Amino acid sequence: MDRRFRLLVSATAVSAYGNYLNLIALSLFSYEVTGTAFGVGALMATRLGSGFLAGLVAGALSARVTRRTVMICADVAQGIAMGVLALSAPRTPLWLLACAVVVLGAGNTFFSVALRSAVPVMVGQEARARANGLLVTARSSATVLGFASAAPVVAFGGYALAFTVNGVSFAVSAVALLALRPRTDGERDDVPAEAGSREGAASRSRTGSGWGGVAGLPAVLLGMILLRGVDALASASHNVALPVVAHDTAPSGPAVFMTQFWVAWAVGTVLAHQVLKRGKGGTAWGERAFAVGTCAMSLSFVAAFTGPPAWVLVAVAVSAGFADGCTEIVYTSRLQAAPDRQRSRLFGLSATAEQSGFALGTVAAAAALEASPALAVVGAFHGAAVCGALVLLLFTVGRRRIGRPKPPLGGRQGEGKDTHGTRTGRSSLPGA
Repeated sequence: MDRRFRLLVSATAVSAYGNYLNLIALSLFSYEVTGTAFGVGALMATRLGSGFLAGLVAGALSARVTRRTVMICADVAQGIAMGVLALSAPRTPLWLLACAVVVLGAGNTFFSVALRSAVPVMVGQEARARANGLLVTARSSATVLGFASAAPVVAFGGYALAFTVNGVSFAVSAVALLALRPRTDGERDDVPAEAGSREGAASRSRTGSGWGGVAGLPAVLLGMILLRGVDALASASHNVALPVVAHDTAPSGPAVFMTQFWVAWAVGTVLAHQVLKRGKGGTAWGERAFAVGTCAMSLSFVAAFTGPPAWVLVAVAVSAGFADGCTEIVYTSRLQAAPDRQRSRLFGLSATAEQSGFALGTVAAAAALEASPALAVVGAFHGAAVCGALVLLLFTVGRRRIGRPKPPLGGRQGEGKDTHGTRTGRSSLPGA
């Protein structure tokens, strides 16, 4: 990675830190403004809903303006929203808080879609997996630091300080984009070479067909996006259930319990980046690796709720983080292998699926925890993710077998190649 991209990753990490700090501060502040748990849930649903709608139009927006412009505008809008909340924190009206929440939800989605779809342009297709690994590592570290520092920041300077820190973090990201001026938009709409000529031809032949994809998108990529939505639904279950288990397991220090868990998880995501960049030399993995990683991640999170000893819980959390980091890098890299114009649509659909899955999962898991133990709830939700991953795995394996050409009936001439001269051996994208 060149120096400019590393500086940009650092700036986005600062922004992510402010986001995760604000995630806790804004939840507590929402309860203070509304006075009810229903009010907090309604504001959270509003934030997720605005992100859902932003995902639907993010692809079309990126086709009209540059992705760099989208990211800068998203940072500026969110920074202004945080500044307004910081100034009005002692007596913020509900309507103003709701407006800020809408801006935060939509801005986060627009920024994420633009950044993820711009990575291949900024670093090149061959280096995109390593770039995604750096982004995942930075975000994981920001998650832990944001969660860990939220309570001290609010205790020291109140909600106004927390909102100010978040606003400054958005300003740092926007200034970095303005100063570094990264190239975020491609000039051509070519299929990446590593995806293979056969995959490119198959993708073009499937455009617009009922089974081949919706609105011209290949079915296997839509399947990955759908699984990502189911994975978000499952992830909501352990995010809701973990505070409950923390209070039951460590009533004297639930915050310490949760911090230990998420720190171990973050260590796992860092290890995932280190392993993937060495195992494949920076080349992206494919659909089958994503499906297997989703299974491993779900099983690890379920194991964390079986009441293991402390050292086993740490090991399981590291395993969950490792699988989580692997799936994030593999999934993002695989969608980035699409042509430049199609890439923004894919990440827009992905953001919509993830937002809707997490929103539905949060509501459903919270309701289920009222009647069932945490292990049963987390097991059921992550069981759905495992089933979805197995379906995708079977589909990709079957597609590979069907697409493998038969050798000619006489002689060895052309053996190992199809009629177009393409090799039938393992491609650089497993499952592709």
